[in-house]
Amino acid sequence: MKYSLNKLLAGMLVSGALVASAQAAEFVRYEQNGMVSWGELQGTTIHQLTDAPYLGGTHTGQTVAQSAVQLKAPVDPDLVVMTALNFRSHLTGEPAAYPGLFVVPANSIIGPDEPMVIPADSVNFHYEAEAIIVIGKHADNVPLEDARDYIFGVTAGNDGSARDWQGADLQWTRAKGSKTFNSVGPKIVTDLNPNELQIEGRLNGERRQGENTSDMLYNFDYMVSYISRYFVLEPGDLVWSGTMGRTQQMVGGDVYEVEVEGVGILRNPIEQAK
Repeated sequence: MKYSLNKLLAGMLVSGALVASAQAAEFVRYEQNGMVSWGELQGTTIHQLTDAPYLGGTHTGQTVAQSAVQLKAPVDPDLVVMTALNFRSHLTGEPAAYPGLFVVPANSIIGPDEPMVIPADSVNFHYEAEAIIVIGKHADNVPLEDARDYIFGVTAGNDGSARDWQGADLQWTRAKGSKTFNSVGPKIVTDLNPNELQIEGRLNGERRQGENTSDMLYNFDYMVSYISRYFVLEPGDLVWSGTMGRTQQMVGGDVYEVEVEGVGILRNPIEQAK
């Protein structure tokens, strides 16, 4: 487990230099010459950070053009909490009396332009466009009225879902959390209202999904408070919105894009394993 003293301190630090400002900031994680680093994106220039921004990372003084690096998933969580059936348009019946939670392995996460790979034995792999919040500090039994203070920023996600496994398995771990199934990115953006953001999903350029986070049955503030009753959330952990509407199958050669207002476009090709 990679939980460290940094995460304990992050709730107190939350980066004096970077997060004390009321202005929105954009953060990325990137690979250059085989080394993965964190950075603050300013225009088209990345300013390298000493650590993840939600752990108090500060500028090293080194910069690089965004075009010269490969963006990775802008997160490195321990806990990835997803929400099932959180948009009325995705339901076939009445809403549940409480949020439907499930957890997927953190190593199922990939970044922008990385392929989502359909396993050879899955024949019904779907897209799910979602918004994601990144936790900014230690959250345990958070009162609803304080929940926003625990949200560091917002990013976009595609929860790839093997519907054939989802209906057949005892739990959704394999169907929702297999390697490469969960794409995240391209950046984390702070100071957005997570409960009023447009989400759009496009298959091969054609709009297939579109709603606002204001349509969530349980909004992000509620989710932070609710989840923290049962689990301790730490800086960098993720909470997904759930998806909207009817989803459809993707096949090898497809490309799916998720655009979250204020965050940008997360694009991933789909590959079929042999």
